[in-house]
Amino acid sequence: MSAQVREIVQKLVDAETKGWDEKNIEPFLSMIHPDMAWPFAPNADAHDPIDWHFVMGRFDEEEWRRSYNGLFAAHDLIHNRRNTVKIEVAPTGDAAFAVVDIDTLWRNKDTGLDFHWKGRVCKIYSKLRNGEWKFYWQTSALSFPPNF
Repeated sequence: MSAQVREIVQKLVDAETKGWDEKNIEPFLSMIHPDMAWPFAPNADAHDPIDWHFVMGRFDEEEWRRSYNGLFAAHDLIHNRRNTVKIEVAPTGDAAFAVVDIDTLWRNKDTGLDFHWKGRVCKIYSKLRNGEWKFYWQTSALSFPPNF
């Protein structure tokens, strides 16, 4: 069972990665759990959640679609490198997390300023009662190990 769950989770990670590569937010939005709320660290070294904040509230598909499509319209994707380091499956087989090292660089089309997502994230997935897997939450991209 855990090998099968690992495969499911890796496919979800890969679908999200492909969506960023293609500037297509739909694969990502379709996997998000409707109760997700996602605080962000202000930078990759902010490991203490006391410093985190919300950029968006609880998952609102239309609002998040507008927000990410705005990102896509305003930025060129320079590169999107992602490496799954670990997938851990709960003993019950109904939850898992993926540790993924990301290096995604966006460049603003007007200003030329970079918007860099770089670090290690922990993506949490949950199997719903109907058997569908959903992306429940993730940490911000944090520096692991130091000087990542």
